Amino acid sequence: MNGQTSFQFASRRKPPVVRSSGAGVPRGQVLFRGTNSPTFFFPIGAMLLFAVTLTGQDTRKVTEPTIPPVCRSLDAELSSTGEAIADADETKLDTSRIQQAFNQCRPGTAVELRANGTKNAFLAAPLELRQGITLLVSRGATLFASRNPRDYDVTPGACGKVDNRGSGCRPLIRVPVHDAAVMGDGVIDGRGGAKLLGQNVSWWDLAQQAKAEKASQNVPHMLVGDEADGLVLYHITLRNSPKFHVIVYRTEGFTVWGVKIDSPETARNTDGIDPSSSRNVSILYSYIHAGDDHIAIKAGASGPSTHMTIAHNHFYTGHGMSIGSGTRGGVSDIEVSDLTIQGALNGIHIKSSPTRGGLVRRVSYHDVCIQDVKNPIFFETTYKHVTRGTLIPQYQDILLRDVRISGGGRISLDGFDGAHPLYITFDGVLAANAPPVEVHAAHARIATGPGEVNFAPAGEDVLITKVRGSRKVPPCDKPFVAFPSVAATVR
Repeated sequence: MNGQTSFQFASRRKPPVVRSSGAGVPRGQVLFRGTNSPTFFFPIGAMLLFAVTLTGQDTRKVTEPTIPPVCRSLDAELSSTGEAIADADETKLDTSRIQQAFNQCRPGTAVELRANGTKNAFLAAPLELRQGITLLVSRGATLFASRNPRDYDVTPGACGKVDNRGSGCRPLIRVPVHDAAVMGDGVIDGRGGAKLLGQNVSWWDLAQQAKAEKASQNVPHMLVGDEADGLVLYHITLRNSPKFHVIVYRTEGFTVWGVKIDSPETARNTDGIDPSSSRNVSILYSYIHAGDDHIAIKAGASGPSTHMTIAHNHFYTGHGMSIGSGTRGGVSDIEVSDLTIQGALNGIHIKSSPTRGGLVRRVSYHDVCIQDVKNPIFFETTYKHVTRGTLIPQYQDILLRDVRISGGGRISLDGFDGAHPLYITFDGVLAANAPPVEVHAAHARIATGPGEVNFAPAGEDVLITKVRGSRKVPPCDKPFVAFPSVAATVR
């Protein structure tokens, strides 16, 4: 339970995913297609910044986390039925006794929340983890979030309303320390769809109201880490967060292993996991069903996001494996592998705009299976139709290898302009013939091969390199699985 924990990977379907050795573009010819131009051929040597040299991932070695010794075990005093507790129990908070246990236990130990016969529920307002402490929610126990907006107020009356600020709530769990963890086979339920106490709206209703009014909802995140080096999430189920389930800022060494995140696709802004301005991140063996981005790697004014491994995961409804929209701090050295995405709005997604853009480079996607997704591959530089600004998005050294698409959809490959094109390599990217995918590209420098690519990007200011050689693209071998039940053990 420290920032130096060693990690290793073992794939579900194939040998361990290893660091990419790079996919340099061999010498050949470049086919130029322009909407108002004839076809020309240029030597590869004339192109700059087109060689893909991808070596980035989490630089740590990782093994499966282990649960530390229990310092304090707390028995549940409330009962739940499904995802609800009795109205009469809504003021019986367990916040003080949980927080007191955090404060009293020594680093390297856990505070356990456990079921006790028919008593299986805990109810809490915001909690704050302490240095080296693990919150352990055991199988059969659920930690429910309070539905009282006043419990989350940053300033009196700030939480639980719509305004133009949107920062009026504290998170359910705050992690401002190093080497903390949240573990266990139990559940943390943010109750995003339940009516707030004293109001006839839910947290998610406020999010929809804010969208309609072009304003901001004041609702809590489930877990926020800030400078939370060594943070670990292991096996826990997180569901129904009012807003993002997990977001970490400025963190060195963040590990997610075997976690389940479950919120409906209609729950606005319920991102799964968002690492922001952080380094050495691994998100592994997890299942994410969300109402927004499954994972969104961000980099704002606080600094870059770099060296991340996203491997052996399953995504369901949601907005995709995303980078952005904030990328001004720079995003680099990201490896995504052994991923299924099924029934989502977006698949592989990089998004930004000239008001929040920056350099995104050395990003690779290996062994990805995408099914019934509206936008299976989506690179956009004018997110939310913003076209003006000085922070221009730049996407370079992007590699897609062994990506298979079924169920149709649209592929968008858009650089910002001729001075800031998209540089991308497709090495084995196949789309099923029926229904066909729609492909659009602009301001893009695209290399294809040696793995088969069975669609032809075309558009304004598009250069295509056909790499010599050939390579068969392996099938997906039926990797899509149902979202596991809460009782299932994820390994």
